[in-house]
Amino acid sequence: MDKLRKFFISFLVLVFIGSMTLSASVSNAFALQINVPLDQALVYNGYESANLRDYDPATTYSSGDKLVFSGLVSLDPNLNIRPDLAETWEVSGNGTVYTFHIRQNAKFHNGRDVTAQDIVFSWERAASPELQSDTVLTYLGDIVGVREMVAGQANSISGLKVIDDKTLQVTIDAPKPYFLMKLTFPTSYVVDKDNVSMGAEWVRQPNGTGPYKITQWRPNEYVVYEADPNFYLGAPSIPYIVVKIYAGDDVRLFETGDIDIASVSLYSVERMLDPTEPLHANLVTGVDLCTGYVVFDTTQPPFDDVNVRKAFSLAFDRQRYIDVLYRGLALPAIGLYPPGLPGFDYSLQGLPYDPAQARELLKQSKYGGPEGLPEIVYTNAGIGSYVGGNVAALAEMWQINLGVTIKVENVDYNFYYDQIFSGNHGQIFDGGWCADYPDPENFADVLFHSGAPENHGGYSNPELDTLLEAARIEPDVTKRISMYQEAERIIVNDAPVLFTTHSLSYQLVKPYVKGYIYTPITISSERYMWLDGK
Repeated sequence: MDKLRKFFISFLVLVFIGSMTLSASVSNAFALQINVPLDQALVYNGYESANLRDYDPATTYSSGDKLVFSGLVSLDPNLNIRPDLAETWEVSGNGTVYTFHIRQNAKFHNGRDVTAQDIVFSWERAASPELQSDTVLTYLGDIVGVREMVAGQANSISGLKVIDDKTLQVTIDAPKPYFLMKLTFPTSYVVDKDNVSMGAEWVRQPNGTGPYKITQWRPNEYVVYEADPNFYLGAPSIPYIVVKIYAGDDVRLFETGDIDIASVSLYSVERMLDPTEPLHANLVTGVDLCTGYVVFDTTQPPFDDVNVRKAFSLAFDRQRYIDVLYRGLALPAIGLYPPGLPGFDYSLQGLPYDPAQARELLKQSKYGGPEGLPEIVYTNAGIGSYVGGNVAALAEMWQINLGVTIKVENVDYNFYYDQIFSGNHGQIFDGGWCADYPDPENFADVLFHSGAPENHGGYSNPELDTLLEAARIEPDVTKRISMYQEAERIIVNDAPVLFTTHSLSYQLVKPYVKGYIYTPITISSERYMWLDGK
């Protein structure tokens, strides 16, 4: 989820600050201002959300702040489940009862012990109707009693039982092999009850349990993280993490030595791929576990008709879209699962580019052709009247190939997903998904089951629901993967979304940053890294 959602923000930031540079005098002033030895700090360039809910683990739509907060388990750089706050756990014979044993040395940043009661408080806070978390059902909904609490039918989560201060028993509704993976998402992270009672601004002074604590936060300028020497998994090797806010273009800042790790924009990738480029040796590449798509709201005309959805998909020239908009630096997405995800199907037949067939299907729809369609609104994450290249390209193809005109409306990117979850969007809107954990359930079930909170287009297919529900508890791995591949074929044929691209990652890393490993899912990678010779 995280990488794609950050894309909306980073793309717009690039538009407005891409030409900025950081002069030596500004850089020197910055070093004096933060009062942190930068030779002991890992420095990034970042962005800041105006929506404080983005910083609360229970309400964020991204991967959250894994420097400050932590949960019972986590993913390591190889994307394997590892003990975190929980040192060990047992699973009952029927696969529905998990007993977690919290580390004796697990503490909040203020020195207070982490207890089982803190986990219960954090999860019940996430499930409380007052908080209105849009992610709690997706990531904690398998726990018995969570749905009842979210619905206001219970005051506590019945599937949680405190055995003692360091032991928590969790009962889920069925044996699900991916349950532990869901606990790596921020919704399950522990928060301090006294800390969150401070009000909405508590996120700027969080008392977390992660490897770093925030010591300075100047809005729109920078955030400074300091290593927690008492971190229960051992003090991190890098003393400080500094995140500059909107400081300029990443590559320029990297060239001037102002940041240590940089994201390479599409405008600079070709240059960095050139072996004669001096920065080429610093380039790290990878394939993200992401699938880009646009969503058709199947509950609104005209996309309540499968022929209309297919027509819009067949009218899309995917390769031209990639060549022009992404300069060829993306992979075509014809289905749901990205390459590298278990369940990716090389034999999948997607909906091809076929304008003639698209026009025929539109004619066969209950709307009889373009003249019978209602006004179609495309909701985009943007600012003012600016129309991004991706939306402009789609609108042009649909105009040329189908004779359909699209109206574009922009929603402030800080609050875009708030509006999408609230249902305040047109018949088409920006979508896409990046894996939170490496399992096809995180795509097919989370996004397209009829009851899924992330199913923003209201798509429903009883055959698919039955298949996904059976796959949830299938113990045979091979059979389970086969079921998810069948689910993907159903989704592709029903066309509830238009698949566009699988993104590629390009990053620059200074040679003195050691232990850096590219991961297609965001993890707390800084605690595995160290600086040597900065």
